[in-house]
Amino acid sequence: MSWVSDYKYTWTERIAMRTLRACGHIPHHVAFVMDGNRRFARSQQIDKIEGHSRGFEKLADCLRWCLDVGVREVTTFAFSIENFKRSNEEVEGLFNLAREKFARLLEETARLDEHGIRIRVIGNIELLPLDLQKLVASAMLSTERNDKLFLNVAFAYTSRDEITQAVETILRHGSQDLAGEDISERLLEECLYTRHSPPPDLVFRTSGETRLSDFMMWQLSTSVLYFSNVLWPQITFWHFLASILAYQRDRWQLDDFRRAERMQSYQLAKSTDFYSERVQKFLTTIDEDRRKLLVRLAAN
Repeated sequence: MSWVSDYKYTWTERIAMRTLRACGHIPHHVAFVMDGNRRFARSQQIDKIEGHSRGFEKLADCLRWCLDVGVREVTTFAFSIENFKRSNEEVEGLFNLAREKFARLLEETARLDEHGIRIRVIGNIELLPLDLQKLVASAMLSTERNDKLFLNVAFAYTSRDEITQAVETILRHGSQDLAGEDISERLLEECLYTRHSPPPDLVFRTSGETRLSDFMMWQLSTSVLYFSNVLWPQITFWHFLASILAYQRDRWQLDDFRRAERMQSYQLAKSTDFYSERVQKFLTTIDEDRRKLLVRLAAN
């Protein structure tokens, strides 16, 4: 199964998509909490891993829908650090599925280049098996020049760990490069895995759960949250369009808050010399070190 499906739209789906694009603002960044794969498997009396595999197939459809409707960035919650607590059989099954999908990605980089899709895995990838680290790093490096659609795959991820890693980054690299007055909320934000991504405009969670499960807690203060009872493998194009419509309906209520947040972030950056040569050099070093890590993992 390809990372981007060849979804065939019906004429009613095409009309609905064009209407939605013409009549309202399309979110730049959509985040999906892909919940319900195991419940879907139980309902269909199939193996759990098959349920997760069906979930990946649905992700491929969603990427096609996002490309065609005009979404520029997608983040998916694929594997939480908390998932390590599941049975060894299920965890290893998920890793095997990830191995298969990332290996497939490396086989079809020309297709991803054609669509301009860049893959970024956000999470503590050094917690993963070594061979999977190599595949993940190779996938990120092979698509790093693409810029039409950014796909962030949250793998071995929780918000708590992301914030912890950001603090450790400052402690590890900043002791010689930064002054005490440089440490701020804005600097910490720039040390997160999502440093180069805008906050999600829309968060879509399936399966009827109305919680965020330690997913992008720092980034979601201005996001529209949309919850659906449908299980992830059963999501349809119409469910997707309903989430976009909900975003178009509700976004105006957050506009003033978003403007205030941007202004506060700017004022904070200005008051802490965030734009100083010293701080910007530090952030450049972080980017360089993160890429060096990918090169090292890919070469192992």
